[in-house]
Amino acid sequence: MSATKWCLAIGLVLGIVLAFGGWYAFLLTLLFGLIGLLIGLAADGRLDVQSLFGRASSR
Repeated sequence: MSATKWCLAIGLVLGIVLAFGGWYAFLLTLLFGLIGLLIGLAADGRLDVQSLFGRASSR
């Protein structure tokens, strides 16, 4: 299983644990799942973090 899938699964589990019993459980789980997915994509090299936080121009 790729790092993207592992990080997404971990993010979803953490979201469920943190939001268990609350009204906003779905939204928190979705948020943590998205964060886990982004971390996993960066770990797999599918998301270029340098381009997100780097300069706007490529001089």
